[in-house]
Amino acid sequence: MSDWMVTQSSPAGRRPRALSPLREHLRDTFWFAPTAAMVGVFVVWVGAEALDTAIVDALQRDRDYETLGELLRFAEDAKAVVSAVGSAMMTFIGVVFSISLVAVQMASGQFTPRVVRLFVRSRITKATFAVFLATFVLTLLVLTSFDTVDDPRTVTTVPLVQSVLTLCMVGLSLLLFVLYVNATLRLMRISHVIARIASESFRVPASMPVPGGGREAVPVGGQEAPGHGTETGWVPHEGRAGVLRDVHIARLVRVARKHGVVLRLIPRIGDFVVPGMPVLAVHGGPVPPRRALRYAISVGVERTYHQDLGFGLRQLADIALRALSPAINDPTTAVQALDRVVQFLAALSRRPLDAALHRDRAGAVRLVQPVPDWTELVDLGFTEVRGCAVGSPQVCRRMLAGLDDLLLLAPPERREPLLRHRELLRQAVGLAAPTASDRDFALRPDRQGIG
Repeated sequence: MSDWMVTQSSPAGRRPRALSPLREHLRDTFWFAPTAAMVGVFVVWVGAEALDTAIVDALQRDRDYETLGELLRFAEDAKAVVSAVGSAMMTFIGVVFSISLVAVQMASGQFTPRVVRLFVRSRITKATFAVFLATFVLTLLVLTSFDTVDDPRTVTTVPLVQSVLTLCMVGLSLLLFVLYVNATLRLMRISHVIARIASESFRVPASMPVPGGGREAVPVGGQEAPGHGTETGWVPHEGRAGVLRDVHIARLVRVARKHGVVLRLIPRIGDFVVPGMPVLAVHGGPVPPRRALRYAISVGVERTYHQDLGFGLRQLADIALRALSPAINDPTTAVQALDRVVQFLAALSRRPLDAALHRDRAGAVRLVQPVPDWTELVDLGFTEVRGCAVGSPQVCRRMLAGLDDLLLLAPPERREPLLRHRELLRQAVGLAAPTASDRDFALRPDRQGIG
């Protein structure tokens, strides 16, 4: 069976949403959420202050000075509470996020530096930081609203609503703090980190529609694309150097249909591109104008899960390699990573791979996008881990069990790389094991490694 993948538009004609550089930038930074929260709390404070002023004006018009006197006494008590909250909140923020930085440093050193992305993009972390800072800013604003006048007849405002709002923000801060601690502790546990990586990885094949329609086999690395015409030119990369994170599929398909050509993406998602490097080959017609292809290629400083089929396997392999290093020596973590590697490969064992063919509404192929083939994915998941697993019977046994399970699931034409890794592992263990009994023990498949 040839390795191919056909991606057609959904019945509604919608394409997978392109990766927004602005949205990704905001998700990878910590400044936007706190800034938005502080601006929002300032707007809310202005409204609360106006409401407090309206309440005082209404009571003075009604000459209800007794109620105003009670509100002034309440304001004195509320001022002490707001002052205590304001002085404690900034210290609380410093302590909490100092602990967070230590947790991130430990996770990057023990697992892999790429898991820091999970901490940076954590919504609960940003929400907690934003609410903490907003609460601190609100206390400062409320303190400026307290009137020094004690006479109910001349007082201009009593921060009643503002004080209640401050107490609500304090309650929300405490609730988010509990959720934040729980989320941070989960991210420090390797099993949850590995599960998070696996769930993010499964979104890539899940976003690819089930193959259907034509079944052309496209050699993505050649100069010819059968059925799509001879290569007539290519489009260079004109942006900054970086990792290819995403292509705007819908825009490229529209451009190719408008100019009657087929576009072929040359680098794969996750490849590093530099200015002047060919990124798109044109088949069957003239090269479209550069302005038509503007913003169709997204380049960043690091890989993302979006459209990148191998990024999850790369992280799982990194975690297993770090766990098997002499400095850490944690084979159980490597076994947990192999569990997810086997799970991911099992899900792709019967999926067509190698190239995605994106069609226009008329059914004509307009964009050829390369994706890793089955052999590349198997090598990515097992090669480096196999080289470091020889000294750990637990990992050897788990890897053999995983390869055996994949041999049962994969079709006959996909068994060669699995058999190759199985045989290479047996040879390496045979050379490294000091005795026959050790060799037999290490080569006994076990899904738990060693029980």
